[in-house]
Amino acid sequence: MKTLEQIAAELQGYDPKALGAAQVNEFLARLVEPVTAVEDVGIFQSLGRVLARDVVSPVSVPPHDNSAMDGYAFDGAALRPDAPLALTVVGTALAGKAWQGRVGPGECVKIMTGAIMPPGLDTVVPQEFTRVEGDTVHIPAGVLQRGDNRRLLGEDLMAGRPALAAGSRIGPAACGLLASLGVATVPVLRRLRVAYFSTGDEILSIGEAPREGAVYDSNRYTVFGLLTRLGVEVLDLGVVRDEPTLLEAAFTRAAREADAIITSGGVSVGEADFTKTMMKQLGDVAFWRIAMRPGRPMAVGRISAMKLADTQREKVVFSSDFGSNHEAILFGLPGNPVAVMVTFLAFVRPALLRMMGCTACAQPLLKAHSQEALRKKPGRTEYQRGIVSTAADGTLQVRTTGNQGSGVLRSMVEANGLIVLHHDQGNVAVGDAVDVMMFDGMV
Repeated sequence: MKTLEQIAAELQGYDPKALGAAQVNEFLARLVEPVTAVEDVGIFQSLGRVLARDVVSPVSVPPHDNSAMDGYAFDGAALRPDAPLALTVVGTALAGKAWQGRVGPGECVKIMTGAIMPPGLDTVVPQEFTRVEGDTVHIPAGVLQRGDNRRLLGEDLMAGRPALAAGSRIGPAACGLLASLGVATVPVLRRLRVAYFSTGDEILSIGEAPREGAVYDSNRYTVFGLLTRLGVEVLDLGVVRDEPTLLEAAFTRAAREADAIITSGGVSVGEADFTKTMMKQLGDVAFWRIAMRPGRPMAVGRISAMKLADTQREKVVFSSDFGSNHEAILFGLPGNPVAVMVTFLAFVRPALLRMMGCTACAQPLLKAHSQEALRKKPGRTEYQRGIVSTAADGTLQVRTTGNQGSGVLRSMVEANGLIVLHHDQGNVAVGDAVDVMMFDGMV
């Protein structure tokens, strides 16, 4: 396992006092490793889980050539580009069973959507394209080509081939696909366990009486929501005061029981508290000043409960999934509410997805045209809260929520995405295209 210094040495231009956003994600990609334990779960329990192995289709979907329309099936060889076609109806094919008759030249079968195509027939004309007189169906010239409106055996999935790849996160569509294969259980990686707590003497928990200089803890609830949306198992350790014994106990428990630890507060440069000291004491931790706005300070590393146990000669009991050499990945986030959410979305979420075993970790960026001029200096990445909508011409457009202060949590409620202004980017004029990271499914 590489140390943080070894990982940093692999990154070109690494500077912990002015780290670019792209370098942060590159560093984290080298730091974290996916969980390996596998369990079999039913389809209803698989939503949001990550596949441990490829799911190979036991059947072909569809299992036979079938009709994609209600209409009339016939041999498309009879079609002529400039001539109408008249066919005699000799039967009806219904979904759920094969039609047993025979179809000769100049004949067709009335067929329902999903019904098996009778042998020798390869084309379906939708009933709305036809004119029916008694047992004769009239098909105008030029309305279809041979093979139209026929679903081929295995065109969705072929038996013996992968239907879903290892590392895929199972969504509603994948649940339906698994059910269409008759698969009862799927192998998934175990849930990631993430411990979280807020730090600071100025933090109030809900239910405590207000006091001068103190604020109610919102970070605990937003991070809980972000982690729950991600599908991890959350260990909520509440609010921890700036006292060495309390911080030591929280970090030690988190390192024993979780794969990752997230804290908020106590990582700013020059802060006189015990959080940074405790992080250094328990593990291999780096403190960064990231060239970004909002969310400049961040800590990252590994925390070991065993280190503390060695100094105290204490017997440490780990979670059943962890051995005595277990180290939890640490994400020390800033304390301002918006900065917590932005750093989570930009850096922590992709890293946790990688730890979950996902092969697709980065949130895709969309292009939208700015509805206002935006001031931006090159040399840092800015994440502005935006409201994305559809313009009259069908393209995406975006405007900010107004005040972009890192403590304005209301702006995250009003926004449906982040405007991502990249490191080397300058001012944005009205109408310029900008990247946006949509919140859907994340926040």
